[in-house]
Amino acid sequence: MAEPGRSGSEPVELTERPEEEQPPRGRLLASVSGFFAEEGARAVVVAMVSTIVFFGVAIALVVSSPNWPKLKSQFFSAEDFSASFPDVLRGFWLNIELFFWAMLVIPVMAMLVAVMRSLRGPAFFPFRLLAVVFTDLFRGIPLYLLIVLLGFGLPALDLGGLPNGVKFWGIAALALSYSAYTAEIYRSGIDAVPESQRSSARALGLTQWQALRFAILPQAVRNVVPALMNTVVSLQKDVALISVLGIRDAVREAEIYTSRTFNYTSYVVATLLFLLISVPLTRFVDWFTGRDRSMRSQSQV
Repeated sequence: MAEPGRSGSEPVELTERPEEEQPPRGRLLASVSGFFAEEGARAVVVAMVSTIVFFGVAIALVVSSPNWPKLKSQFFSAEDFSASFPDVLRGFWLNIELFFWAMLVIPVMAMLVAVMRSLRGPAFFPFRLLAVVFTDLFRGIPLYLLIVLLGFGLPALDLGGLPNGVKFWGIAALALSYSAYTAEIYRSGIDAVPESQRSSARALGLTQWQALRFAILPQAVRNVVPALMNTVVSLQKDVALISVLGIRDAVREAEIYTSRTFNYTSYVVATLLFLLISVPLTRFVDWFTGRDRSMRSQSQV
């Protein structure tokens, strides 16, 4: 029976099934076709071919080099890889431990310095001055030198009540250096919050500290989360500098193996272990940054 108002000879329009009602294979094909429609099939094929050709030529040039057999035996020896892997892996767990402890200290210390520098009024000038001296001092000293100065200098003083362990002073050097940089990141987020937010909080009767805690800092932290996550990636790599203190981390274990065998494959092992952490972490940071940018653009529409 034809619907009222529609003649029986009229063709019936077919409506597309909603995306949620489409079978999984249909959704997959739709996404693939959408990607090709957006980028263009020819562009995708050209990109794939150019990538294969580029890396193929690069590998061919390396392998055809007359010194490649010597380089391969010195840096990519399967026998030395398996022999050095257990010790380097054991040292790498120490790197992860140091990274974990540094990550617990740095955000708290950096936030304290940033808040001290953001306080207003002449009564808080000593706090602002102390924060400025802290950031200028520890941002100006190279991290390698700071690790050496703290790791070898302070334990030699044998001061009562201060730990003498090199692990403690290595973590302290990382925390001081990265806290100075992270404090400036926090401060940029605080400065990015409109001044009207602070004025409105004070108008409601909040103290300066309450205005910072409840109105300014939540917005400031959200503004700088992508930058903070990039700092985490850098810290994960710079933990390896603590090996200069003699701590048997992944880098130190690789050095010991190399000094014993005159083979550098152990350094490749340590490099791969660090890449296993840094590459996924970097990709996560990129994804999070893009997601945060997308959410901000949608909220402003």
